[in-house]
Amino acid sequence: MEGSTSRRRRHSEALRARVLEACRQPGASIARVALENGLNANLVHKWRQRAAEAQRPPKSVVPVAEFVSLPILPAVDPTPAADIRISISRGGTTLDIQWPISGAQACAHWLGEVLK
Repeated sequence: MEGSTSRRRRHSEALRARVLEACRQPGASIARVALENGLNANLVHKWRQRAAEAQRPPKSVVPVAEFVSLPILPAVDPTPAADIRISISRGGTTLDIQWPISGAQACAHWLGEVLK
């Protein structure tokens, strides 16, 4: 299609109105109406959809004039826990470990060794 100058066809409002009216007739086939008018059926479907959307009342947002109270959640304590607490279960044995937060790196190393 090199060098072709295809242009989009423009259809008059009168043609659109005539086609849409023909589609509204009882037993009308959109494909038949499109063929009779030299149009693609998809284009006629698009025209019908746009016409239906234009007839719908616009969606409107109704402002609410009342106050809606929301619960205020308690503030989270920003202070970190004093200790690291770990609970490990294997089989029927449970091991509860408490490690000072200041030794977090050593705890991570120890835990990595234990879980190998």
